[in-house]
Amino acid sequence: MKGRFIEACVNGHLSAIEAEKGGARRVELCAALPEGGTTPSYGEIIMTVKSIGIPVNVIIRSRAGDFNYSRSEIDVMSEDIRICRKAGAHGIVIGALTPDGEVDMEACRRMIEAAEGKMSVTFHRAFDMAVDPFRAAEQIIALGCHRILTSGQANSAYEGRELIGKLVKRYGDRIIFMPGCGVKASNILEIEKATGAVEFHMSGKGEIDSAMKFRNPKVSMGGEVKIDEYKKVLTSAEAIRAAVSA
Repeated sequence: MKGRFIEACVNGHLSAIEAEKGGARRVELCAALPEGGTTPSYGEIIMTVKSIGIPVNVIIRSRAGDFNYSRSEIDVMSEDIRICRKAGAHGIVIGALTPDGEVDMEACRRMIEAAEGKMSVTFHRAFDMAVDPFRAAEQIIALGCHRILTSGQANSAYEGRELIGKLVKRYGDRIIFMPGCGVKASNILEIEKATGAVEFHMSGKGEIDSAMKFRNPKVSMGGEVKIDEYKKVLTSAEAIRAAVSA
């Protein structure tokens, strides 16, 4: 893909449809967005690929939490990658770290090998938890990844824009750096100017009310952690469109 564009982080095929309507040119499909994203179901992958006409990259993350994985967890994620390939996904979004905060080269190689050279590979925001972003960038380039999704090791891409700009300047001819986390219409232009990035990652999520008429106020599916079962998170085509316009 050429030119500046937005990748929308979506939680399912319905959100992917809205993202495409808003002008996103690629989606990253995730489950469990509040936990940073985990691998979605096989059915959701298939439906998303079928439902839209833009590329679908699937996050490969077996659980929430840190990015140091056991051998069996890497086995699980490698199988998920094979499923994504068979389902027609365009790419995968991976990442793994050693206990010392270095890129886990062996784990990442195993996952990349599962793609059999037929998929785009993005290194996700495990990069933001690495001990040295410049050394991590060199390691990820050596793996052959196509891009790095990053907030610039800050709580948002806007806050981390200075580091992202340095990374783009040093490595931008070897790998794509894609700012993500907190990107929106009101700040995307400033992030672009500060970083020189051409791909941007955002969720543009909104809430819609549940169709349920009967609502039991005494029970929460989150147990002691109170959640609202009667709100659905859905990507907003309008939010994506506003960022595209900006």
